[in-house]
Amino acid sequence: MMAAGGLDFGTSNSALAIVRNGTASLLPLEPGARTIPSALFFQSEDKSIEIGSAATQAYLEGEPGRLMRSLKSALGTSLIQEETLANGRRWRFTEIIGLYLRTVKARAEAALEEEIDQLVHGRPVHFVNGDAAADAEAQRVLESIAHSVGFKDVVFQYEPIAAALAFERQIARETLILIADIGGGTSDFSIVRARPERSSTADQAGDILANGGLRLGGTDLDRLLSLAEVMPSLGYHQPLLRNGLTPPNWIYSKLATWAEIGFLYDPALTRDVVRMVGEASDAAPLNRLHRVLDQRDGHRLAASVEGAKIGLSSAPTYDLALDFLEAGFHLPLTVEALEAALADAEAALTAEVRRCIDLAGVKGQDIEAVILTGGSSLMPLVQRAIAAGVPEAKLTPFDAFGGVAAGLAWQAKLLFDA
Repeated sequence: MMAAGGLDFGTSNSALAIVRNGTASLLPLEPGARTIPSALFFQSEDKSIEIGSAATQAYLEGEPGRLMRSLKSALGTSLIQEETLANGRRWRFTEIIGLYLRTVKARAEAALEEEIDQLVHGRPVHFVNGDAAADAEAQRVLESIAHSVGFKDVVFQYEPIAAALAFERQIARETLILIADIGGGTSDFSIVRARPERSSTADQAGDILANGGLRLGGTDLDRLLSLAEVMPSLGYHQPLLRNGLTPPNWIYSKLATWAEIGFLYDPALTRDVVRMVGEASDAAPLNRLHRVLDQRDGHRLAASVEGAKIGLSSAPTYDLALDFLEAGFHLPLTVEALEAALADAEAALTAEVRRCIDLAGVKGQDIEAVILTGGSSLMPLVQRAIAAGVPEAKLTPFDAFGGVAAGLAWQAKLLFDA
């Protein structure tokens, strides 16, 4: 048999769902989990390749090799056609994404015991802010990759609209809603007139009042926190060199950006940092930077910052242990520091919500509920930013990690099972 499914390929995590017996179910892509991290690890000794939790675990356990995460972030940028070195060969990012999605497809089909050849593929409202050509190219590249891994029919749907399709199955009357899908790489918003009877029709275009979004997600919040609170301890913006010069900013920018960390593992750059250590007025910060590069601990540092962001979402302080940079080294962080680092991002989210409301031609008080999905929607700061745009609406968390995939699966059933 052939099946139709819905794929939510996320910056941080991915899921693939199907509808069976009137229920949308996420297929198990690894043991004990409904989703799988969007990560690969290229083991440099035996040349094996791990994906998902096994990839991050191999990296954190110190196995020799190369971790790649946040693959989706390359779409819509020049990075997607660039090459990177792993397992002794050069890979294009399109190849790496294809390798990941091929594995996801194979695991889903093994769990289902059927081939999945028809697909509704989720996509953000905007892969790229303010660049329609790059946005269209990102979808074209992703569609080409989906076909290359074996999906025959591929249709795209905005991720927040998919969440709306899943939510509609839980309501009893027409409701004007704002869907906020805040993921690892993008923040997407849709204003939809949700109708419970939509479960019997694939045509919802007339009830989609507006779509909006930003290339701003959880990994960007990690980057902002890292640059503000962590990178200065590695020399960022510190006048450590001769004549009061600072180390190059681009090193820290890449080190704080998940998708670009691997480009820093260059022996020439490591030698440059050693040279900077030799002329620094205070060598300690640059010694930490050297250790990150020499030990290839960039992703470990990024994961530590991500942990701090999550920790500060539920506690006023967080002790960020960075012993792998220097024995006994740690940074005490506060929620006030987190909020200061993310202030511009918070304002941008609120502004985008308001812009989406204006595009829809409605007033904020007309929106009855805000449906929250995506892992980053769990952050209090993000919820506060959204609520500021629609202060009278009820915030409704909705399956943060599986809601989009479920909605895509319903769309697949309506489109392909007619």
